[in-house]
Amino acid sequence: MTITTAPLALSRPRRRRHVLVSIMLWLITLLVLAWAVVRLGGWEQGPVVQVFAFTPYAAAGSMLPVLIALIAGRWLTAAVAAMAMAMLVVCVLPRALANHNRGPVSGVAVHVLTGNMLAGAADPATIVALVRDNDVSVLALQEYTGGAKAALTAAGLDQVLPYSSLGLPRDSDSFGTTGSALYSRFPITAAGVRQNGGGFQQAYGTVQPPGAGPVLVESAHPIAPYDVPVLADWRSDLAAEPVPDAGTAPRILLGDFNSTLDHEPLRALIARGYRDAADTDGKGLIGTWGPYTGQPFPPVTIDHVLVDQRIGVSHVEVHGLPRSDHRAVLADLWLPAST
Repeated sequence: MTITTAPLALSRPRRRRHVLVSIMLWLITLLVLAWAVVRLGGWEQGPVVQVFAFTPYAAAGSMLPVLIALIAGRWLTAAVAAMAMAMLVVCVLPRALANHNRGPVSGVAVHVLTGNMLAGAADPATIVALVRDNDVSVLALQEYTGGAKAALTAAGLDQVLPYSSLGLPRDSDSFGTTGSALYSRFPITAAGVRQNGGGFQQAYGTVQPPGAGPVLVESAHPIAPYDVPVLADWRSDLAAEPVPDAGTAPRILLGDFNSTLDHEPLRALIARGYRDAADTDGKGLIGTWGPYTGQPFPPVTIDHVLVDQRIGVSHVEVHGLPRSDHRAVLADLWLPAST
């Protein structure tokens, strides 16, 4: 009889692979679980803040460890992975579902548009066409420059939106990213421009469409959380944004918030009396920034139209903006009728 050790020799590599697969699967599962717990708790800090903009993609990818664990018969791992996936889905999925709580469904219909011009480079003809084709009454622009002002005027913007509150870039801004603009079809009163702590300007004013009461409107642009040292400014910029007050006119805050609904400071701002128009209309997962030149990152949703709870949301669309890395957000709203 011949004795061979071949089966034993083959089993050792198999055991090693089995252990390696188990370790890798648990590491991925625990990473997804940690992401879900931090997202639910609103505890993102440091470099993680930027990463959390991609939570919708993490939610989609969280199905993978569940499937692998089920196929491999790792039942405990599958259960933990499924729990983590469910936590992320609860955070993300509602943005793709139209909300029945749209606010008022009657009153005075207005259309508002916001877009980041990428240091004034965005195509002015596209902006004017969006305004004309969609009967836009209020336009908010970020990264607005003197060159953009002249180009928009030449494209005919002043003919359709003759009233404005404008803030050109600060003298120290060599990139031309700190400017802000608010254009309106109706007269703007109490107009002004304020500079937030992060250095960007925000044009604001009060407009009153025929048949409606006055509405406070501001072009928002908090600083981006691009590095750990600026996170405090990012948080304070969002915390300092104006919020609705029952004792004053309804408010619309629209622009480039440099934050997604997976960032706790933006959710905290919304909770102070706003609703996110795109989220309300089931369009909250449409990317508005990116893809980015030379970088393989998918788009994220950082441009928003936030409306006072006294204002209704009818419809939201996202449109391309040539020569900008942002897309424009168009929202059809219902303003309270004047009494």
